[in-house]
Amino acid sequence: MTIDRSLVQTLPLFAGLVLAELDHMLSLAASRRYAAGAPVFVQGEPAEHFFVLLHGRLRVTQINAEGQQTIVRMVNPGDLFGIAKALRRADYPGTATAVSESVALAWPMASWGSLLAQHPSLAINAMQTMGQRLQEAQARVRELSTEEVERRVAHTVLRLANQAGRKEVGGIRIDFPVSKQDIAEMTGTTLHTVSRILTAWEIAGLVEGGRQKLLVKDPHQLLLIGDGVRPGLL
Repeated sequence: MTIDRSLVQTLPLFAGLVLAELDHMLSLAASRRYAAGAPVFVQGEPAEHFFVLLHGRLRVTQINAEGQQTIVRMVNPGDLFGIAKALRRADYPGTATAVSESVALAWPMASWGSLLAQHPSLAINAMQTMGQRLQEAQARVRELSTEEVERRVAHTVLRLANQAGRKEVGGIRIDFPVSKQDIAEMTGTTLHTVSRILTAWEIAGLVEGGRQKLLVKDPHQLLLIGDGVRPGLL
């Protein structure tokens, strides 16, 4: 099935590609749909494809040697993911799971090198994507190693609101299901601690829960908490 180029030509990853180059890329891709809760790939599996998310949201998790699960990142529409070959790996370092019904384009991993060689704009855009991921990872490591837990939770909630926020009356809605357990895994703390923090924030009017779609009512105050300017509420 031919993939309509209008679905992807405005995505940052494909910026600078002429239509013939984009059509060549799409001729090698397959469209895949994933129901909520379905895995796109599983940690340790051979990395046979790389992907671009067109619709929905994905959660990427890793399990360490002790069996502890951590959410590494959320994948948003337009994101390139699953590029294990760029990390010099033959397997996927994490598990990507659909948080909501999602659609992605998949390319054979074997085509990664040749596509970058044939399309310099794609190579530049992919390098920029990897640089942004590295900066995000460094920020998370810094938060985990230096910040108190309430500041980490504030930064995580604001990051989610920035990546997947939808403005509505009363604030910014994180427009996909995100649980307290998800936030706990992203911030390296416990479900009990996250529940305590969000309850205190709800009482103070900073956030509002509901059906796992968090409403950020006062992002400025959360920013102050995250930056350590305003004392936390615990």
